Amino acid sequence: MAFDPLQERGIPLDEQLRNWRELDVTPIDPDHADPYTRCRIITMNGIEVEAIQFSHQLARHCPDLEIRRQLARVRYIEAQQQKVVNWLLPGVSSVLETTIAYEQVAVDLTAWVARMEPDPYLKQAYQFGVLEDFDHLYRYANLYEMIEHRKAEKIVDQLTEVMPGRPTYLHHRDPVDNVREPYDRHSTEPLSRLHALTVMAAEQQTMNFYMNVGPTYMEPIARRLYQEIGLIEEEHVTHYESLVDPGASWWEMLLNHEYNECYLYHSFMQTESDRRVKAIWELHLNMELEHLRLAAELFKRFDGREPDQVLAPALPPPVTFEPNKAYLRELIATQIDWTTLGTGYVREAHERFERMQARIMGGEKPPSERVIDDNRAISGQEYRLETEGAHPAGIRLGR
Repeated sequence: MAFDPLQERGIPLDEQLRNWRELDVTPIDPDHADPYTRCRIITMNGIEVEAIQFSHQLARHCPDLEIRRQLARVRYIEAQQQKVVNWLLPGVSSVLETTIAYEQVAVDLTAWVARMEPDPYLKQAYQFGVLEDFDHLYRYANLYEMIEHRKAEKIVDQLTEVMPGRPTYLHHRDPVDNVREPYDRHSTEPLSRLHALTVMAAEQQTMNFYMNVGPTYMEPIARRLYQEIGLIEEEHVTHYESLVDPGASWWEMLLNHEYNECYLYHSFMQTESDRRVKAIWELHLNMELEHLRLAAELFKRFDGREPDQVLAPALPPPVTFEPNKAYLRELIATQIDWTTLGTGYVREAHERFERMQARIMGGEKPPSERVIDDNRAISGQEYRLETEGAHPAGIRLGR
């Protein structure tokens, strides 16, 4: 039977507060955990961070004291959820190991969303972005081999290939060309709204992570690579957030956020292989059902509509982390030489793109290219993890 979060009862808000012992979760074992368990953790951390940040922004624009108090109560529970989720990551993992896991999330989550997206324009946006995250994974894997002398296959476990995508230096575009056309909230399918929120939140968390951890490295090449890719993640957040219809009211946006949290916790509860982590997904789902109910009441009060007028009547099929090797190779073979122009895509470099390339490169090889050269000089060859066949296609864009 389909699961309709609007018809389910959750844990009352007054019963959701957890004490220190309950918040002190045992992290996963990085040597034995399913890599996709770690991906689900990273994804839900990004979703919870987005929920908290959105709630703060809503509170800053809301003059009603009682509503701001309700938002604060729910937001504190969201903050506890975020701490539990993010603290499942093991402290023994290095920042770079976590970085590679972040990029595995970006690759396999975005590829899955692209495969499932019903809207052709939105699908293209995800296909375009995933080829860039795929290349980021390859660059960080080479950095990992060079400075920690380990292979990325230890982290991705051959579920995700590590090889060049659209070269990172080609991701630096004029900022105006990162803005896409938004979907129309009146006609787009509910699933498309969930996809856009999910990928936006995941990319936003990656951007935040790189902004904070990049300068903690001593190695100059590491600092430079994090700086370069961190700038591209800002482009990606612009790319994905612009897909969301900005005409929705605060209350409709709040409703969509809470519904998406229910969708993802329910999805991961269905697919999680670690029983202990699965229990956390189930607990958080039951908390989010109450958060959704409260958001639905605000929506009805201020928008004058019923939630089922904008939400799906039941949750879509679960979001699934799974290998996307064949799909990504097809995209590399057919779309690797694309860039953006206005709100569309082109295969040839245009004037704004070339001007941006000239200014950002400053006549020097970028860190994303230097890290491959440096690792080749140290290790004897660049690092790749190709599990089948040969690397397809080349690119036509470039310097």
